[in-house]
Amino acid sequence: MASTTTGNSGNVEADLKYVSAPASDASDRVGNPIVYPRTLYPELEPFDSGHFKTEDGAHSIYYEQCGNPDGVPAVFLHGGPGAGCDARSRRFFDPEFYRIVILDQRGSGRSNPNAADDLDASLIGNTTPNLVQDIETLRLKLGLERWGCVLGGSWGSTLALAYSQSHPSRCSCIVLRGVFLFGPDEVDYLFSNGGTAGQNPSAWDAYLDFLKDTSDDWERESINPLGAYWNRLTSDDLQLRNAAASAFVGYELSISKTFIDGDLIARYLATPSLLIPFAVMEVHYMINGGFLRRGQLLDGVDSMKKHGHKVAIAHGRGDYVCQPKAAWRLTKALEKVGVPVDLEFVSGAGHSDSEPGLVDAMVRATDRFMEDLK
Repeated sequence: MASTTTGNSGNVEADLKYVSAPASDASDRVGNPIVYPRTLYPELEPFDSGHFKTEDGAHSIYYEQCGNPDGVPAVFLHGGPGAGCDARSRRFFDPEFYRIVILDQRGSGRSNPNAADDLDASLIGNTTPNLVQDIETLRLKLGLERWGCVLGGSWGSTLALAYSQSHPSRCSCIVLRGVFLFGPDEVDYLFSNGGTAGQNPSAWDAYLDFLKDTSDDWERESINPLGAYWNRLTSDDLQLRNAAASAFVGYELSISKTFIDGDLIARYLATPSLLIPFAVMEVHYMINGGFLRRGQLLDGVDSMKKHGHKVAIAHGRGDYVCQPKAAWRLTKALEKVGVPVDLEFVSGAGHSDSEPGLVDAMVRATDRFMEDLK
C-alpha cells in the first residue's frame, strides 16, 4: 500500500494509507495515452452561469451554459453521485451545434450546501426523484422546450435514464457511458461481496482493511461493508469521517481506469470539496437502492419507445466499476420494445470518462445525433 503523501492541490494532505498501489505501466500510458480519432472539443468558457433554488428550497444548484446560445440544448449529468462537473464536462459536444448545460447535483461541486461544509443539510431531499426534478426545474428556468441530448456516465447514466423515463416528452437522444442500473447484483459486486477482487484483489483488500482497522465488531460489520462505511462517514469524529472518505473513494478510483494515475488519486483525495461529497453521496445512494424501485429502469423502457428516444451506449470492455453486463441488459430491453440503440463495447477502456477510447465513442455519439436533431 502507498504511504501518505501531499496532494498537489495543497488543500489537505492526501491520505493514501488504504489505497492500493497501481499496476505497472512500463509503456507509460498514463503519460502517453493512445491517440484515438476523436478527442474532446477544445476548451470553452460559459456564456452564462449561476445558481437556482430547488423546488423544495433546500439546495442552491450551480449550473452553466456553454456553446451556441441558439443551439440544440444538451445536458451533461455527472457521476458519483457527488462527483460534480468540471471544465471537461463541457467538451463532449460540438459547441457550434449544441447549447451545452451542466449542473452540479445536490450536495456536490459548486452547489450549496456542499457535503464537505454541511453534511446534514447536503442530504436533505437528496434522492433520485428530486434530482430528476432539479433537471426539470433547470430546463424550465432556461426556457427550453426539451433536451436534444442527455449525456450521463456511471451514476449519470442512472440519472439520465430516470429523467428520460420520468419526462419522456422532454428529451430526444440519450448518450450513456458506463451503464449502472442499480440492480442489487451491481451494488453487491462493487461494494459488498468482493466481486471486484477477481481482477483487483489488492484494491478490495484495502477497502476492507480500513473497516477492519477501525472496527470494534468486525464479525457484525463484515456482513454489511456499505453500512460500516456509512457509520464512519457520518461519525461525530471528523478525522474518522475524512479517513473513511479517503479509503472509499481511493478504492473506486484505483479500479476506474485501465492505467491508473496515482498522482491523480492523490490530488483528488487532497480536495475535500470533491472527496467528501463523492464518498457520502455514493454510499447514501447505494444503501438506499438508488431511491429506485428494483428493476425500475429496465421496466421503464416502454415510455422511451413511445416518445421516439434514440440511445447510444459506450461501455469499457475492462470496466471493473460498472460491469458490461448492465449495458447488455439495457440494450436487450431497449431492443425488445423497439428503441433504436447503438451499443459500443470499447476495447482497452475501463470506467472513467477520461479513458481515450470512451471519449472517442461518446464524442462520436453526440456528433451522430446532430443529424437527428437538425
